[in-house]
Parts: sequence; structure tokens; C-alpha cells
Amino acid sequence: MADPRSVAPQSFDLCLSIGELEATNDVQALAFALRHLLSPGGLLIGAIVGGNSLPRLRAAMLAADRADGGAAPRLHPSIDGPSLAALLTSVGFIEPVIDVDRVDVAYTNLDRLVADLRGMGCTNVLTERSRRPITRRGLGAARAEFRDGKVPTIERFELLHFAAWSPKV
Repeated sequence: MADPRSVAPQSFDLCLSIGELEATNDVQALAFALRHLLSPGGLLIGAIVGGNSLPRLRAAMLAADRADGGAAPRLHPSIDGPSLAALLTSVGFIEPVIDVDRVDVAYTNLDRLVADLRGMGCTNVLTERSRRPITRRGLGAARAEFRDGKVPTIERFELLHFAAWSPKV
């Protein structure tokens, strides 16, 4: 995506944001920039991965951190539907609409999930992410927590589809 600040305000009647809000270090600033790109009455349409995604992976990473004796930001923070609506409203959008799709996927182990995420380019892109690798002990704890005695493990992906309008002046 081009830097929204390099485009004249109110230049577009429609902006599409697919995955951009979840891959930025400053979600509010990007939402604000998108709002100012839209002409009065313009429409923002987008989709992001929702905050209730990957609960098993999150639990596994917490187990790894406990085993390694510390916490690290290993997963990209994400937002839920009501918080996304509030964010869009806070930067000046009106009438936000959020639709949620939930997709459950079966995995035989943690490594298969991680391989899928890497294959989709869904790794943590935040500048403040941890550069410290998980130790063997931590990885063992994460794998055990992910399986939790069940094969396959069901992991959930939540997709938030949204629309909001720029107010008419």
C-alpha cells in the first residue's frame, strides 16, 4: 500500500483495506489516514483477521514463554469486532458495519499450523516483536499445550469484514 499521507485528502470515493490494518504498527493512525483519503460520503471496505483468531496458538506461545521464564510479543495483536467499530468511529467514520466469519481448521500438530501461517505470509511484522527464539524447552511446552491430548487440534480463524462511510459535509 502506498503511504496514505502522500495522496491528497478526499481523493477517493472508495478505499479497500485488505489486511492492512492488522499489519501496521499504528492501527489508529492508518485508519485516520484512510478516513482522510475518502471524499464526503466515500466508502471504506476491508477485511482483517479478528481478535478471536488462533486461540490454541496463543495458548501454546504462553506455555512456551512460561517454560522459558519470560514473556515475549510473539503473536501480532489483533482486534475484535466491537473494538474495530469503535476504532473506525473514533477516527471519524460513520455507520461502521462489521461481519464476522469463523473458520475452524484441524491440525495434527503445532508445526503444521506454523508452516501454514508462514506459507501465507502471516508472521509477526511488528517492529517491537521478539527477536529471541523459543528454546527447545519452550517449543516442547508449546507443542504439548497445542495438542492438549487431542489429535487433531481444532484451531479457529476469525475474519472481520467491515464497511464504514466518510460523513457527508
